[in-house]
Formats: sequence, C-alpha cells, structure tokens
Amino acid sequence: MTPGLRKFALTLHVISSVGFPGAVACFLALATLGLVGQDPQLVRAAYTAMAAMTWFVILPLSFVAPLTGIVSSLGTSWGLFRHYWVLVKFLMTIPSTAILLVHMRPIDLMADVAAARALTAADLGAQIQLVMASGLAVIVLIVATALSVYKPRGVTPYGWRKQQDQRTLVLP
Repeated sequence: MTPGLRKFALTLHVISSVGFPGAVACFLALATLGLVGQDPQLVRAAYTAMAAMTWFVILPLSFVAPLTGIVSSLGTSWGLFRHYWVLVKFLMTIPSTAILLVHMRPIDLMADVAAARALTAADLGAQIQLVMASGLAVIVLIVATALSVYKPRGVTPYGWRKQQDQRTLVLP
C-alpha cells in the first residue's frame, strides 16, 4: 500500500472508529431520556430519533469501522493477526455489529410504538433493554479505542513467526 493510500485508509478508520462510540453514546443519551423523561412528546421524539440515528449513522459506522480497520491492518506492519491488541479489537467489533443487527428490530418497534401512542409501563422492559444494550456497547467501544491508543504488547504465534521470517530475510 502506498503511503498516501495508507494514510487515507487510516484517516477513514480513525473517523469511523471515533464516530462509532460517539454515535452510540448519543443513542444512550436518547435511550436514557426515553426511560426517565417526563414529557411524553420529548420521550416520543427521542425514540423516533434513535431509530433514524441507528439506521443512518450507527449502522453504517458499525460496518465502516471494521472494514477500514481490516484495510489499514493489511497495509501496515501491525497486521490483522500479528498483535493481540489488533485481534482483540477486531473480535470485539464484529460481535458488536452482529448484536446491533439483532437490536435493529426492537429499536424500530419502540420508535413505531412511540410514534403511535404515549409509552406505558408495559413498554418499560424494552426501554431498559435499550439503555442497557447501548451502555454496554459504549463500554465495548471505549475498550476498543483504548486498545488502539495503548497498543498493549504481545504478538500472536502467527505474528511471532512473521517476525522470525523477517529477521531471517534481513540476515545475510
């Protein structure tokens, strides 16, 4: 990968990787508002906004972040399977996206219910679920971000073999 292309891929990855937890944190704020809000109109608006935010911001970022991460990892010495921190980050992000896809239906249902009527005590379980799921997602994404910043030491067995192969090539 050329240096310019590598920097472009990294820029896209950083933007999407920072935007992803930021968007989920906004979703958490709206879900919390929906749970504890006293103004029925505001609560209804929060759930409607959550559905739109999920479809048009969070879902695209949940795909762009890992895809640009894969491209960046394959174009740099970090690799996708060479360092534990990269692998752990990847293995955290993929299930997070799968869990998001599972939660798309409940999010849409809550938005539909909120658009049709004021929420009642019967909706409380779904409201709590959205707060809990988005809270956990924020934590997972913060951990993934911290791994990118701190880059804990440790190479995988594959990474160790690759390092040995590179040393062998360098030695005369």
